[in-house]
Amino acid sequence: MGEVKLIGTHSSFPCARIVWALKLKGIPYEFIKEDLLNKSSLLLEMNPVYKKVPVLLHDNKPVVESLIIIEYIDETWKTNPLLPQDPYDRAMARFWAKFVDEKVVPSAWEAMISQGEEKAIDSAQEALGFLENLIKGKKFFGGEKIGYLDLVVGWVALWLKAMEEVGGMTLLDSLKFPSLDEWTQNFIQVPAIHESLPPKEDVVNYFQFGLDYLRSLAAK
Repeated sequence: MGEVKLIGTHSSFPCARIVWALKLKGIPYEFIKEDLLNKSSLLLEMNPVYKKVPVLLHDNKPVVESLIIIEYIDETWKTNPLLPQDPYDRAMARFWAKFVDEKVVPSAWEAMISQGEEKAIDSAQEALGFLENLIKGKKFFGGEKIGYLDLVVGWVALWLKAMEEVGGMTLLDSLKFPSLDEWTQNFIQVPAIHESLPPKEDVVNYFQFGLDYLRSLAAK
């Protein structure tokens, strides 16, 4: 199996994705907590290109970027597969994962920093609408069993709620997105997920710090 370490922070949802994948696979690992305000020499050595978390170290070989790390974990440890076995389904899972990181997350962030500006909320909810249609009629995105795309969308279960609190808005309206709202409840009830969620106040503080930092830059 080899030695597995994860450089990350508990408040980061890309890091949470990796923790969930490791726990679902039953892979023992060491968590190395990173201070992003004072980045360690280890992080800079292992991810010199982007200088960010998460970084998975497998026998001291680094793998970076959360989507790539999850696929690496799935290909390296075959038990409890996360990606679909069918090539088409696997391609679609990758497509929607990219959509989440390139469209859904940024639009939610924009809605938060705009402090509930209507156009930004509409854009974020339009993106969430695609996930609502995708999960409709299913327990998890892959069917009856939690999988790759669930881990990618998993930030919605806690981090989106923190964004809503910081931004003073509501994006995941349970009346507008009933299937996605139900999915969040199914997702966090999985023991490997539930036991790995950070306190909500830590995530709220994480986003509030980011918002305050952007405001300070704007003021200058």
